[in-house]
Amino acid sequence: MTQRAKIDTDGGGTGPRTGPAEPPVVHHPAGLTAAQVAERVARGEVNDVPLRSSRSTTDIVRANVFTRFNAIIGVLWVIMLIVAPIQDSLFGFVIVANTGIGIVQELRAKKTLDGLAVIGEAKPTVRRDGAAAEISTSEIVLGDLIELGPGDKVVVDGEVAEADSLEIDESLLTGEADPVVKKPGDRMMSGSFVVAGGGAFTATKVGREAYAAQLAEEASRFTLVHSELRTGISTILKYVTWMMVPTAIGLVISQLVVKNNDFKEAVARTVGGIVPMIPEGLVLLTSVAFAVGVIRLGRRQCLVQELPAIEGLARVDVVCLDKTGTLTEGGMDVTDLHPLDGSDEGYVRKVLGALGESDPRPNASLQAIIEAYPDTVEWRCTESLPFSSARKYSGASFSEGNGEDSTWLLGAPDVLLPPEDPTLTEIDHLNEQGLRVLLLTRTTSDLDDPEVTTHTHPTALVVLEQRLRPDAADTLAYFADQKVATKVISGDNAVAVGAVAGKLDMPGAENTIDARQLPTDREEMAKVLDENAVFGRVTPQQKRDMVAALQSHGHTVAMTGDGVNDVLALKDADIGVSMGSGSEATRAVAQIVLLNNSFASLPSVVAEGRRVIGNITRVATLFLTKTVYSVLLAILVVVSQVEYPFLPRHLTLLSTLTIGVPAFFLALAPNKERAKPNFVRRVMRYAIPGGVIAAAATFTTYLLARHYYTGTDALGAETSAATLTLFLVSMWVLAIIARPYTWWRLALVAAMGAAFLLVLAVPWLQDFFALKLVGATMPWTAVLIAAGGCVLLEAAWRWVDRRFPA
Repeated sequence: MTQRAKIDTDGGGTGPRTGPAEPPVVHHPAGLTAAQVAERVARGEVNDVPLRSSRSTTDIVRANVFTRFNAIIGVLWVIMLIVAPIQDSLFGFVIVANTGIGIVQELRAKKTLDGLAVIGEAKPTVRRDGAAAEISTSEIVLGDLIELGPGDKVVVDGEVAEADSLEIDESLLTGEADPVVKKPGDRMMSGSFVVAGGGAFTATKVGREAYAAQLAEEASRFTLVHSELRTGISTILKYVTWMMVPTAIGLVISQLVVKNNDFKEAVARTVGGIVPMIPEGLVLLTSVAFAVGVIRLGRRQCLVQELPAIEGLARVDVVCLDKTGTLTEGGMDVTDLHPLDGSDEGYVRKVLGALGESDPRPNASLQAIIEAYPDTVEWRCTESLPFSSARKYSGASFSEGNGEDSTWLLGAPDVLLPPEDPTLTEIDHLNEQGLRVLLLTRTTSDLDDPEVTTHTHPTALVVLEQRLRPDAADTLAYFADQKVATKVISGDNAVAVGAVAGKLDMPGAENTIDARQLPTDREEMAKVLDENAVFGRVTPQQKRDMVAALQSHGHTVAMTGDGVNDVLALKDADIGVSMGSGSEATRAVAQIVLLNNSFASLPSVVAEGRRVIGNITRVATLFLTKTVYSVLLAILVVVSQVEYPFLPRHLTLLSTLTIGVPAFFLALAPNKERAKPNFVRRVMRYAIPGGVIAAAATFTTYLLARHYYTGTDALGAETSAATLTLFLVSMWVLAIIARPYTWWRLALVAAMGAAFLLVLAVPWLQDFFALKLVGATMPWTAVLIAAGGCVLLEAAWRWVDRRFPA
């Protein structure tokens, strides 16, 4: 390995310092000494970027408390505390409870995220006092010598000190996909990662001075943005605000000026008309549902780096799998060795042992060879070429100690052999059995010769068997059952990959395609991808192109992987899923990291996303039906110039029994239905007819009651009759939303109905909520009108299903 001394004048990125100038420090390959590290820590020259896993506690409290709707509710609550009994101020306590629940759940999610982030955090290898050790990124100091290998992420800025065929991918920073070959003295930027080779670099900028520190801090924050669900709710709330403001003004004028009622009574009924227009619980319930989702997934050792990923996976209809590490375990076993052209098997074993020894960071295939053929000869490695997924082979040159020099390549046979070579036929038979085959070939060219593969002599075939993940078959069956297409995209031989998929009973495993034959046109590629399921010999750039082609056909694509060659595709996919044992580069760009390295965790993530999205869509209909009927009732009151029928206590009771309590349980219930697009349209197509029917039925009962009842207590009787109608219609909305029924859903609806009957039956509850049904005629009329409204609801929603399908 090439080595280069680095002269450090302690200037890099720390700003001016006072005090006498220190002598230059010569950085030897041994790295910093313990004393030098202590000096830098004392000077604050530490990589002190804070853990970037979640929002701060202050941010969580602020986001839940200081909202537009909490401000409106808060003002109305203060007014009600001044002018009305405490039971008319109950809506304020509900907001306090909801806000408190939101804060507690998000703090629990923060704790989960922080804990998991520590587990999944990269541990760079730093050389100090001549010894290499893994440390936390926050312990790196200025001038540290940091070692690199394939897949490692460059965590701070620096300068290359050692390079052994070192290739760096800077695409996350520059957008340039082609790897950059680095030599001693070249600049290293944090945020890039190693594609091939190895080496070491000296840290020249640490902490917030590093190039990618600010970008990385923003990238992995706990966030609820860039989500169709959140965007849809924001859109709905914007329109609600526009409707609410003029309606509320009209209601205030109507109750205070036109009717000339008792001031406190008029204020109470005005507030009673404004409060239910605000679907304040919807935002909080969405936050709670997401937060609970994070906690549930965290218990399954699944780190959600971006919360919208839960929603995104719920919408996925194509999952692209990388075979190695996903369908198969990382380990492999050598099952056979086939010498070619009369090669001596003993000599071949020596060569394979030396090749294994030449690579300080062997991949899974080479590790299996190391275990099968340990190095037993004193050969000196004079040059090495690490494995690259783009090349499909690795190599090394040796001085064998007897005056002989030799250069060897080890890699994919169909890359190292010409297409007409008869050996490929034998290899195809092995591939059809799901075996992996590597070719060992001797070359007369130098390793850095672009034509190194053309002057070769095939020496042996190394046959390896991959270990299938025991849970992979069940996971593939789950996706097939959920109508989610699976595509295996691998750099290995297509036939071998298809054989592995076939052993796992994957649908379409027999349809294998060699990616080298794929059309380059995006539309043509998309057609081939739709028709086939297994693709081999896929280059990293092709993986990226395939994801784009699938997306161009309207698919929502999830990409799983654990190797550096998966990074570009993971970054471009709608959802990137990385294994916890995968490279730091894949974990950096993935939205979801499976810390237990189990592909079987993926169905849990998909199911969690579907549960959150499906249930929020359900409960959003409840909240927005209330908003629609509240606005319409206010308009009808203003136009009719009558008293507003309800006090805040009435609507608090109705909201709690028909929306608040049921919504909480429904939002956390199991739900396996795949999420569908157009959230706003799907919610409003039910909320508008539901709200119109509820308002019409309630106002009809109210007007009839106004003509039926007379006397000083007439308004109370009229309100009670109208409340009965509104409750029954709202309960029917809840009954429709709760379908399909299970025992607990039926019990939930029945419990809410029983609670309302309890209020009507118990005298002190009657007084507390100002609800008392007078006589028999008007209450039964209210029930009949509500029954008519329920029939209309059923008819309207069925018509909506036919006329405006989701």
